[in-house]
Amino acid sequence: MGRWCSPASAEPRSVQLLLLGVALVAASFYAGTLFHSSASPALILLPSVSRSPGTSNPQDASEFTNKVGVTYRTASISVPDYGLDVCPLEYNEHIPCHDAAYIRSLRNLDRSRHEDLEAKCPPREESLFCLVPPPNDYKIPIRWPTSRDYVWRSNVNHSHLSEVKGGQNWVHENGKLWWFPGGGTHFKRGASEYIERLGNMTTNSTGDLRSAGVVQVLDVGCGVASFSAYLLPLDIHTMSFAPKDGHENQIQFALERGIGAMISVLATKQLPYPGNSFEMVHCSRCRVDWHENDGILLKEVDRLLRPNGYFVYSAPPAYRKDKDFPIIWEKLINITSAMCWKLIAKHVQTAIWIKPEDESCRQKNADMGILNICDPGDTSSWQAPLMNCVRLNTDQSKIQKLPSRPERLLFYSRSLEIIGVTPEKFENNNQFWRDQVRKYWSFLGVEKTSIRNIMDMNANYGGFAMALSTDPVWIMNIVPYTTINTLPVIYDRGLIGSYHDWLVFLLNI
Repeated sequence: MGRWCSPASAEPRSVQLLLLGVALVAASFYAGTLFHSSASPALILLPSVSRSPGTSNPQDASEFTNKVGVTYRTASISVPDYGLDVCPLEYNEHIPCHDAAYIRSLRNLDRSRHEDLEAKCPPREESLFCLVPPPNDYKIPIRWPTSRDYVWRSNVNHSHLSEVKGGQNWVHENGKLWWFPGGGTHFKRGASEYIERLGNMTTNSTGDLRSAGVVQVLDVGCGVASFSAYLLPLDIHTMSFAPKDGHENQIQFALERGIGAMISVLATKQLPYPGNSFEMVHCSRCRVDWHENDGILLKEVDRLLRPNGYFVYSAPPAYRKDKDFPIIWEKLINITSAMCWKLIAKHVQTAIWIKPEDESCRQKNADMGILNICDPGDTSSWQAPLMNCVRLNTDQSKIQKLPSRPERLLFYSRSLEIIGVTPEKFENNNQFWRDQVRKYWSFLGVEKTSIRNIMDMNANYGGFAMALSTDPVWIMNIVPYTTINTLPVIYDRGLIGSYHDWLVFLLNI
């Protein structure tokens, strides 16, 4: 796995320029116009050119000198005077390290465990080094919150998903638009009704998911992320993920809607999130074989759940008595019982377990040889293999009760103390980002609704996201795995994010 390179070997100025360009793209991603019926330009060409949001000037295109062509990485990074090449149009959905043709050529993957759906970066000489173009007839995305329900068809022009999932109300064609009714495989009548049912199941019909203590959710196999979208009115924030598989880039649908999501998969590696980060992990027909391999994937869920966190499972084994579903259900019961999870509700097509806070049951099962306990030193989750064991929170004094949002955003958590951040330094950082964000908005000079998806490429303590928390945006907080591990701080603030390695995925060094 690549590391940060020395200045002598990384051509620092070229690398810095490239990363600056990527940062600008990330910062301006989804800067859009109001919901117009006319096409809008895919690129804002010159800020000095005055024109209405729905029109474009063909003469502006002459300002670009970039050439169209397939270019690959070379040993020395260099940008031609005319700018980076633009990839041909057929590469408009290219995702680094998720090239299906390259992954099919690999012979040593464990496809039975879906290792072929994990990120696999090709050699440098086979890595594209050109700008990925937008689709044909690309339009500036529709603004949030309208985008929750409608997006331009031409921006994600895939009809297969509406054909196979339309009956489950994932997505339907509506003229030049895609319409998202809010349904899913196990909530065809809408996510709102389903979320209300989960609230009843977790509170004995006395409250909702918010009163059940849920602040952050991990949605496994999220589809087009309607579950996440309909949790937002409860101020519950969701890290949604799904693989790049036969569902034709379902994550692009989610991002086009303005919903936080990323490409990932539960296969052979730990997910790129810290332990004890979510109050709920959700699987609605997520196509994960939880019962296989001694329940190793459920043990990964256990790592990610906070004490008293919920695992929500909506799938045929929870309710069907035909085929081999009863056998699968029995295996799930055995695995969860060994981990001392308690089945607190089973209703309609859904089962809900809760992870214990008291570790005495798990320690007892470990002493009896029916549960493996992880080495306390096994804490890193970036590109780490899955562990067939559970981690014990043996020191109860380290388990901190966190407030709900919005108070959680400013709460001085124990994760800050662990990395040596004092309350004074934490507050100074918060004030710095409040001031910076005010300056950013002033500098950009745009309506706040014109920006929805934002990525912070080096999020540190999450102060940037905190300062934007009252604006109509969502922020993907990235913590490079080679820096100090601040992602637990970000999750303890009620925010979402991921570990990443920019050098490997962007430059493939």
